[in-house]
Amino acid sequence: MRTNIDLEDNLVEEAFSLTGVRTKRELVHLALRELIASRKKKDLFDLSGQIDFSEGLDHKNLREMNADPD
Repeated sequence: MRTNIDLEDNLVEEAFSLTGVRTKRELVHLALRELIASRKKKDLFDLSGQIDFSEGLDHKNLREMNADPD
């Protein structure tokens, strides 16, 4: 999608120095990806206290089993 936007120079320069990206296009894509990831995390926090886990669930063991490639 092609879009023309007017960006504040000081924000763009600071973002370039913090991220190391080289083009405004990369910078905008990175910003959009980070915004989406941040909002998705926030949605997960909204579920806090609403999920019932099975009695005796060993979440650490499950994490280890999922990380094991064998």
